[in-house]
Amino acid sequence: MTIQAQQVSPGSFFLTRDELADFHTRGFLGPFTLFEPEEMKANWKRERLQLFDRSKVPYPDAKPGTGVYDYDRHLDNGFLADVVCRPEIVHRMSSILGPDVICWRSEFFPKYPGDEGTDWHQADTFGGGDGVPHIVWPDGSDFGGALTIWMAMTDATEETACMQFIPGTQRTMYYDESKGMHYDPSRVNQKEVNGVLRGFFGYDWREIQVDPNWEPDESKAVSVPCRAGQFIIFWSTLMHASLPHLGKSKEMRLGFAARYVPTSVTVYEAMKESNVVTELGGSFSLDNFGTVLVSGRDEYGHNRMRTETTRGKPFSNANPR
Repeated sequence: MTIQAQQVSPGSFFLTRDELADFHTRGFLGPFTLFEPEEMKANWKRERLQLFDRSKVPYPDAKPGTGVYDYDRHLDNGFLADVVCRPEIVHRMSSILGPDVICWRSEFFPKYPGDEGTDWHQADTFGGGDGVPHIVWPDGSDFGGALTIWMAMTDATEETACMQFIPGTQRTMYYDESKGMHYDPSRVNQKEVNGVLRGFFGYDWREIQVDPNWEPDESKAVSVPCRAGQFIIFWSTLMHASLPHLGKSKEMRLGFAARYVPTSVTVYEAMKESNVVTELGGSFSLDNFGTVLVSGRDEYGHNRMRTETTRGKPFSNANPR
């Protein structure tokens, strides 16, 4: 089953009642268009050169080849700084999360020809790698995890590693992230799951399954192709994955993900003493980290905030109050 692109009206991008009900039923919506394909291709041609400039990256201590090497480039790259604050995204985020919203992380997901698909997984605390929670919701919250937008910087088809979801699975966590997983880069591109080459950047989510004998019901999986410039919204607690890049196209598939939570959520609380985050085979200092207030106000003061990028570009608030 494949979901086709939705059309959106210009101006306001808040979800309708029907869209919101659909989102809470399935756990994802989209794809929506942020840029037309040719516009996105021109943007990427320009920005990939800019991204080589690492003189102002937020985490200069992150090592090449690790999964954290290009974390949070919205904190230094002007184009990505604008993307995470765009009303087409933020209005929809605040429709679900409430008026006061922060972006707390962004990351790239490249798939080169021949690369494995990303294995099925969920993220509630985002601490699955080391067992230490990266985000903590207040006691008694109705939700957990983060809202993610996944934007295709290049075309993502079923042959070039588009995203997949198992609708409705966001209500039950099938993994215990507090266990932590073992990182082993030799696992990459080595294992087929139900005939599909899948992995998770050197981790194996089966290590932290609540029930070791449980398996995702892939018969219910939905593939969501995206043209360059389109994005999907989904709960991080939704079972999600991507298909492998079959290599029929020689173009890399590149996804850009940004993560959003309400201002009531605490980010990196467990790392305040060490001031270091470790995962995906790497680590980085939080000296330059800060969440970005993309909507409303911060009345909690839980998190360090950045009002401008490391290059001095102000972040915009798409829905001030």
